[in-house]
Amino acid sequence: MSTEGLPEWLDPVVRAAETVEPHQLSRFLPPENGGRQSAVLVLFGQGARGPELLLMERAGTLRSHAGQPSFPGGALDPEDGDPEGSGPVRAALREAQEETGLDPAGVQVFGVLPRLYIPVSGFVVTPVLGWWREPSPVGAVDEAETARVFTVPVADLTDPAHRVTARHPRGHTGPAFLVESALVWGFTAGVIDRLLHFAGWEIPWDRTKQVPLDRSA
Repeated sequence: MSTEGLPEWLDPVVRAAETVEPHQLSRFLPPENGGRQSAVLVLFGQGARGPELLLMERAGTLRSHAGQPSFPGGALDPEDGDPEGSGPVRAALREAQEETGLDPAGVQVFGVLPRLYIPVSGFVVTPVLGWWREPSPVGAVDEAETARVFTVPVADLTDPAHRVTARHPRGHTGPAFLVESALVWGFTAGVIDRLLHFAGWEIPWDRTKQVPLDRSA
C-alpha cells in the first residue's frame, strides 16, 4: 500500500481510513470466531465530472443479492494468502479483475478499512481502498454473475436529491443512493455513507425520504 502521488482530493479519505474505528462504520462487527473472509475494492477514479466510484450490478438471476449494486469483490481464496495480512488486498484486486475486467496493475491501493460483518450471509468483509491511477476498460466479464459495471460521480452520491433511506419489509432501514438508474443500498451504501461522512463530503439530506425494498431483497 502507498499514499504517494495520490490526488489531493483523496486526502480526507486517507485520513479517515487511518483514524476510523470499526464501530463508527457499522453496528455489525465480525464475531470472534467464524465468518467467511472476503474483501471488496472501493475504487476511486477521476472521471469527466470529477471524482467517481466504480460499482457493479449483480445479475438478476443470482440466488442471493440478485440485481443489487455492489463493489467488486468476493471471498478470499487460499492463494490470496493470510486474511490477517495482505490476503484481503490480493482478493479484492483479483475479484475486481474477474468481475469487471479491470487491470490491477493500474490500481494503487492506499488504505484498508476495518473488517465488517454481513449477518445475512456470514461474510467478514475487508473494504480495500484504491486509486485508479491508470484506468482500464471495464465491463461485465460473466453476464451470469454481473449485469453491468458502471461508475458513479461522487458529486451524485453527495447530492441530497439522490439520497434516501431504504426500508426493508422486516423493518430494517439504512442509507441508500438513487444513482445511474439504480438503488444502491445495504452494505455497499453503508460503506459509501460512512466514507462521505468521515471524509467531510457529506451534505445534509432528508433522512425521512424512504424507498421500500422488495421482499426478495
